[in-house]
Amino acid sequence: MAIWLAGRKGADYFTKTLISTTFRSLRTSSTVIASFGDSDDSSTGNFRKPYSFFPCADSSPAAVFRSRRFESSQAGPQLDFFSSDDDDEQIQGSMDFPGGKIGFTSEMRFLPESSEKRVECYRVLDDNGYELSSPKQHMNKEVAMKMYSGMLTLDSLDTVLYEAQRQGRISFYVTSFGEEAINLASAAALSSDDLIMPQYREPGILWWRGFTLQEFVNQCFGNKNDYGKGRQMPIHYGSKKHNYFTVSSPLATQLPQAVGAAYSLKTEKKDACVVAFFGDGSSSEGDFHASLNFAAVLEAPVVFICRNNGWAISTPTTDQFRSDGIVVKGHGYGIRSIRVDGNDALAVYNVVRVAREMAVTEQRPILIEAMTYRVGHHSTSDDSTKYRPADEIEHWKTSRNPVSIFRKWVQRKGWWSDEQESEFRANIRKQVINAIQVAEKTEKPSLETCLLMCMKSYLQV
Repeated sequence: MAIWLAGRKGADYFTKTLISTTFRSLRTSSTVIASFGDSDDSSTGNFRKPYSFFPCADSSPAAVFRSRRFESSQAGPQLDFFSSDDDDEQIQGSMDFPGGKIGFTSEMRFLPESSEKRVECYRVLDDNGYELSSPKQHMNKEVAMKMYSGMLTLDSLDTVLYEAQRQGRISFYVTSFGEEAINLASAAALSSDDLIMPQYREPGILWWRGFTLQEFVNQCFGNKNDYGKGRQMPIHYGSKKHNYFTVSSPLATQLPQAVGAAYSLKTEKKDACVVAFFGDGSSSEGDFHASLNFAAVLEAPVVFICRNNGWAISTPTTDQFRSDGIVVKGHGYGIRSIRVDGNDALAVYNVVRVAREMAVTEQRPILIEAMTYRVGHHSTSDDSTKYRPADEIEHWKTSRNPVSIFRKWVQRKGWWSDEQESEFRANIRKQVINAIQVAEKTEKPSLETCLLMCMKSYLQV
């Protein structure tokens, strides 16, 4: 059953349509399309057979990400494992159990371990940047161009700093290749008052809020202008000014913190929410489950955004969980949830914008599962070609590149050109290289400064 924006008056057509068509209760909808592209009408769900998790036009085994559990399935009739057509005849009274009234039935029925049909994935643009339908436009040129320039900036920052690490100029680095749309689209959809609890692939959000290239590079080099004074690993950014909590290395620690911060916003009646980012690997941590449960029970205004990129370092999702990804876990805890194509910037923007509105106005948690692919290595300490084929990576880098998809859309709008592309890329690369040269010449923080900061932090605790 579609979930409408309860109690909201004057909601525009787009909001109503998006909520009614995509924020589905899993109680009444198990239909899915595993593919982000075209799917075979004859395919049927079967979790005993292999399936292509992200099918594409080139369906060769090397070009797709394989799983052992499901087969891509065409959207079909909705299934409801919690009720049946003859439920009224089978119910034999009810009783008020703790938590609410429950009906009795004489039929023994176990809830299934998993549906054969996967949860559908919300999408706006196809791989060539064409709109799949003609929705009302809710992204103007200014927002679109800032998003796209942010994607290009993030790509250049990642490329140059990755090269700097390989040259031994910094100790460590993590790229966001393949996940640029999640970064910039979610940033554009949020308010600057919203608190960001990042993992380590969300620097685009910090850039959107005003963090400069020099500030990024200073942190990676750990010089005296680094706000952490060299006490954190590279890419562990943080900015109180921009409501961006400092990245923490241990997985999922930001999730319970996000719920606590969101509950604080709720008690203070603030017009803001907390947005917590994490990867599919973090959903295997206990903090993830505790956080969802607390968020649901406390009705905390927090938006959980999972970047399901298929891998927890070298562990594929098929070795992590038996369920249909992350989105179904929200239903288990009573949280409104949705699955979105994480390589489609417009789709991510639409979903996060509506999710943020629901979290703030209804004071409730929302779970978003963004389906994407980690094109780069997990970090500079990893070689992903050891556990996944190189041509699979190349396919996602070219055919399903979120930057290329969004570029085709903005160019078709007449907002961007090949000349602007070349000029911008060359200019931003020069800016990053210049920032590195400045950072390298800046002296490191003194030992006394680090000790004083550590003592100050200890005394505050």
